[in-house]
Amino acid sequence: MPQLQLALEVAAADLDVVDRALERAGALAQTYQSDDGTAVLEPGVGERPLWDRVRVTALFPEGAELDRLHRRLVGQLGDRLQGWQTEVLEDQAWERAWLEHFHPMPFGERLWIVPSSSEPELPEGAVPIRLDPGLAFGTGNHETTALCLAWLDGEALQGLHGLDYGAGSGVLAVAAVRLGAASCAAVDNDPQAVIASRENAERNGVADRVPSYAAEERPAYCADFLVANILTATLVALAEELRAAVRVGGRLALSGILQGQEQQVMDAFQGSVAWDPPRFQGDWALVSGTRIA
Repeated sequence: MPQLQLALEVAAADLDVVDRALERAGALAQTYQSDDGTAVLEPGVGERPLWDRVRVTALFPEGAELDRLHRRLVGQLGDRLQGWQTEVLEDQAWERAWLEHFHPMPFGERLWIVPSSSEPELPEGAVPIRLDPGLAFGTGNHETTALCLAWLDGEALQGLHGLDYGAGSGVLAVAAVRLGAASCAAVDNDPQAVIASRENAERNGVADRVPSYAAEERPAYCADFLVANILTATLVALAEELRAAVRVGGRLALSGILQGQEQQVMDAFQGSVAWDPPRFQGDWALVSGTRIA
C-alpha cells in the first residue's frame, strides 16, 4: 500500500506544536534533521534536538489528510512553518530502490547483514543476519548500529541471556542469539518496532529466543548483558533502570552517543560500571563495561 511522506521545516522551539499535530494526523514515524545534515532517527518520548531550525520528515498511511494538517499548522505557526513538501511513496518501488543500495555488510569478525532475498558467498564461519527494509530503525547502515554489532561480535555470549533496550528492528537481539546467546529480549516503546523485531526474529529462525516487548510490558529480570542503542539524553535518564536490568558481573554496551558525550553517559551510572575504553565510528561513540555494583 502506498504511503505519504511529509517534509517541513520549523524552529526547534515549535517542535512540540508540530509533534502534537503529527500525532493527531496519524504519523507512523518521524525524523529530525539539522541544517548540517545531522539526523535523529525515531526520537524517543521527550527527546528534542538542540538546533535552531529543524527539518522534520514524517511518514503517514495512504489517505492521511495532510491538507487539513497544513491548515492547522499554518494557523498555529504562520510563516514560521516553511519547506512544506509531500510525496507519495509506492511500497514496491521504494523497496526495490532500497535493495539496490543495500548489499551484504560485515561487522566484527563474523557478523554479516544481508537482505533476505540475497544469497551471497560469505566467508567460512560467517554468521548472516537476514534483514529487510521496514519502518523501524536499525539496518546496520548507521554508525551506532554498526558499533553495537561489532561489540556483540567480540563478546563471549554463549549460553547468556540478554536485553536489547530500544530495539528498533531487533537486529541486535537477533545478532546476539545468532552469535550464541541463549536468548535476548527486544524491548521498545514504539509498537512498530515491536512488530519489526518479531518479524526479523522469525525471518532468522530465532523467534523462540528473541521475545519482543513494549517497554512497559518488559518482564523484570537481570540479564547477563544489555545493549541499548538510543540517544544520550535517554541513556542518562534511564541509567538506573538500565543498570538494574543487568546482574552484577554482567556486561553493558550503550550507543547512540555523539562523540564528546560519552563521559556524560558514563557518569550517569555513578561508579556502578567498570568502563572499557570508548569506541568511535564517524561522529558517534559506544561505551561498554561490566557492572560492579
